[in-house]
Amino acid sequence: MSDHNTTQEEHIRRLRWHCRRGIKEVEVLLLPFFEEKYPALDEDDKKLFEKLLDQHDVEMFEWFTHRSKPEAADLARIVSMVLNRVDT
Repeated sequence: MSDHNTTQEEHIRRLRWHCRRGIKEVEVLLLPFFEEKYPALDEDDKKLFEKLLDQHDVEMFEWFTHRSKPEAADLARIVSMVLNRVDT
């Protein structure tokens, strides 16, 4: 059982590290969302957030600054969730 906890803790550490981005404007949205909202997400939304982390910084910057929207509906949904954290 401790192996599962260690694996889970390592996964969380990796995700937190992956929230650190080259574009600061992206990082300042991702990291607080991860810290505040990620733990309460259901498994599907957690996977969706991880999919978001796989996207390029420039694309995320465009999305987060409303210059463009993701073509994939699921990515548009998680981008909206990240942006809504700022608005609430």
